Amino acid sequence: MRILGEFWYGNIEPIEYDTSSKEYKKLQELNSRNEEKLRVAITNEQKELFEKYTDCVRGYQTITD
Repeated sequence: MRILGEFWYGNIEPIEYDTSSKEYKKLQELNSRNEEKLRVAITNEQKELFEKYTDCVRGYQTITD
């Protein structure tokens, strides 16, 4: 019942992630590798669009953290 109280009072968020877990770190590394491969393979125009996309995703992640 304590966890429901913590949630009710806004002390926890239902979308919190354990960023110290091995699974999270593995996914973060995979994402970084794939992002770098993509940057090498695309045109400058596509890079600009991709930068805008990644900025939005990072902004969203910052808000949800």
